[in-house]
Amino acid sequence: MVVLNFLLAGVIFISCECNAEELNPVSQNNNPAKSDTVQVKSYGNYSSTQLPESGKPGNQSAVGEEVLSSNEPSEDNFKSAKIVGEVGTYTVKKHENIRLVAAKLGVTREQLIKMNGLSPKSSLKPGQELSYNNRKIIPKTVNYGIIINIPDKTIYYFKNGKIQRVLPVALGVPVKNKKYDWETPTGRFKIVAKIKNPKWTVPPSIQDEMEEKGETVITEVPPGPKNPLGHYAMRTSLPGILIHSTTSPGSVYSFASHGCIRVYPTEMESFFKEVAVRTPGEIIYRPVKLAVTENGRIFLEVHKDVYRMAKNLNIEAKRLIEKENLADRVDWNKVNSVIKKKDGVAEDITL
Repeated sequence: MVVLNFLLAGVIFISCECNAEELNPVSQNNNPAKSDTVQVKSYGNYSSTQLPESGKPGNQSAVGEEVLSSNEPSEDNFKSAKIVGEVGTYTVKKHENIRLVAAKLGVTREQLIKMNGLSPKSSLKPGQELSYNNRKIIPKTVNYGIIINIPDKTIYYFKNGKIQRVLPVALGVPVKNKKYDWETPTGRFKIVAKIKNPKWTVPPSIQDEMEEKGETVITEVPPGPKNPLGHYAMRTSLPGILIHSTTSPGSVYSFASHGCIRVYPTEMESFFKEVAVRTPGEIIYRPVKLAVTENGRIFLEVHKDVYRMAKNLNIEAKRLIEKENLADRVDWNKVNSVIKKKDGVAEDITL
């Protein structure tokens, strides 16, 4: 499991139900730049192909890569405007471990271990190559704004109806008792402020938790290397919810916070510069996703119902398939396998 705790002045606590003081507020007159060119920027080799204006697959992807023609489908190497990510290879950098690599790529540690014949205690070496699959179905497309799908722990950022960023994130831990509810809420929001070098004002609920655990109660944390908000934070209109950097990058792509949305530090810095105040957003909960690619391949993605908000993942998957009149075009053995695994990877279920 990823590390959930931060160590500060001898006190261990989990971030965050967040409050941030604006020490260096960014101008609120930012306007999103308009562009017809798709530049898919994201951490961990996520990528997406945007269809040409004609609505038909082109010969080049948004990042200049060749797209397979519709009569040459490939399980591991294809492009679609409806799916991001890839089956690829990552080269380990100095000081990286399984947890950090998984966080960067937006995959689980279990996947890296299984795909590469590792053990949970394996040490990684610089230059070592790791196979991964971080392919995901875009859960919802908007003209402009941020979509965060809780089950797949991912931010999708759009401009002019085109995907610009796909970022793995950490979200709120599942409810452990009735007193403390750290689940990230669903709902629409706007970015109401951007804060550089924020001070963290510890919410009363987290102070109560510290006291209950017999820890020294901390009321605020100044900007600096020990601040769990990192160097960049964006306040949303949802009470207590920030999108922010983190001092625990290994916690990204997990359920580890007190409700806020943590982004890998290097990605948050650039994302912070791109997103304007008043940018709209929505946090959704879709553990089951279905997509039909431009060449007719059918993909299914199923996640664990970590917040227990879905009635039945099996029924939901079959409902989506039948809704699109695809029941006679899918391999039901593959469908059942994807549902059983719940590994959060988009898989081809085409018959």
